[in-house]
Amino acid sequence: MSDIQTLSFEEAMRELEATVGKLETGEATLEDSIALYERGAALRAHCETRLREAEERVEKITLAANGQPSGTEPAEGL
Repeated sequence: MSDIQTLSFEEAMRELEATVGKLETGEATLEDSIALYERGAALRAHCETRLREAEERVEKITLAANGQPSGTEPAEGL
């Protein structure tokens, strides 16, 4: 398993989905289940952080009176 902080959102999400799948089978030992749960919680937190960072970077294009793009501003509600 790789260091979570180096994973992209997509990589972390794929690993989180695989982790949930392993837990749902019920075939892991108690110790393995605990380790999977802890890794899953860390992956979820990482995904939430990456999403929040992406939301902060989203910008709305502003238009001048003539309809041409004139700049950007932060999107509302972010």
